[in-house]
Amino acid sequence: MKYKCIATAAFGLDGIVSKELEYLGFQSKAESGGARFEADLSEILIANIYLRCADRVYIILREQNATSFDMIFEQMKAISWEAFMKKDANIVVNAKCVRSQIMSPRDCQSIGKKAIVKRLQEEYNVSNLPENGALYNVDISIHNNLMRVTLDSSGEALHKRGYRTWNAAAPIRETLAAAILKIAPWKLRQPLYDPCCGSGTFLVEAAFQALKRPSGMTRTFDIEKWGILSKDEIIRIKEAARSNYHPERELSISGSDIDTDVLALAKKHIDQAGLSGKVSVENCNLKDLNLGLPDGCFVVNPPYGDRLSERREAQKLYTELGLLLKRHKGWSMAVISSDPLFEKYFGRKADKKRRVYNARLECNIYIYEAK
Repeated sequence: MKYKCIATAAFGLDGIVSKELEYLGFQSKAESGGARFEADLSEILIANIYLRCADRVYIILREQNATSFDMIFEQMKAISWEAFMKKDANIVVNAKCVRSQIMSPRDCQSIGKKAIVKRLQEEYNVSNLPENGALYNVDISIHNNLMRVTLDSSGEALHKRGYRTWNAAAPIRETLAAAILKIAPWKLRQPLYDPCCGSGTFLVEAAFQALKRPSGMTRTFDIEKWGILSKDEIIRIKEAARSNYHPERELSISGSDIDTDVLALAKKHIDQAGLSGKVSVENCNLKDLNLGLPDGCFVVNPPYGDRLSERREAQKLYTELGLLLKRHKGWSMAVISSDPLFEKYFGRKADKKRRVYNARLECNIYIYEAK
């Protein structure tokens, strides 16, 4: 059976996620907040394992107008929850309401939970549900009176790859890093260098893409715990994912940072990602960097400078990035920054720009083609 699904994404990344889904063989349509597709249960697990830039994969169970609490109860009760949930299901209901007649998320949560429990009690012919089994996160979203009910198949957000267990200051989320690499003018066999590598997220994500390592290859997802996919099917899907991974390929992916503490984190993350010996980092001042390699790509998440004194230092760094690119003929660059004056300090207008959000900060990705 095919289910309507949505792979959610941060602002500006919905088109990238839609293209990822199409590459995996799904018919997809981008919309604000993600990309829709249809998939059976096995394919939903596959989407979770392979998507690099999506936040979560939800199964859409209902989309219908709801203007009263009675309508919410009846529509929630009409969903075939028993197709997913055992009688010991641990059910968590979340809700949000925007510009609708119903504006109480707490009441929506309570009524939605009651409807699910009532349905399962009738289907399993029991008076009580122990709720000590697998976790099911149900989301109710009411926007302009349209209620959408979804079931989260992912569990932990998809940026949780499993390799980053320590965070440096202002880390970039793995999903956004993966998206920037897709936007960047970088070809997978080209050298890639991050001169402000921090804890190493760009480097690890670039290596995953170059080696064709599925992002979720080593983690588990909620859909695996529901008992609706056989163990043999889960093993088959995960073995197929591992067979796509080519760790023997040579890479030219490296980075540097002036901060020795964050470099220690980067080395730990590279090791935990299984990339020791494949990806290298060094302590280096950006002013002194001269790689002597042709035709590569710099990918950078420099400090943004939230405070005035920090902003001046960040803007000096943007100038140094411009000079770095000038020193490296034939190289391209992709930089993410929240500073609207970035191009002024960099010393060159970007060839392309793309607006995204890094956490809650509105940013631009500045693309500089090789010259």
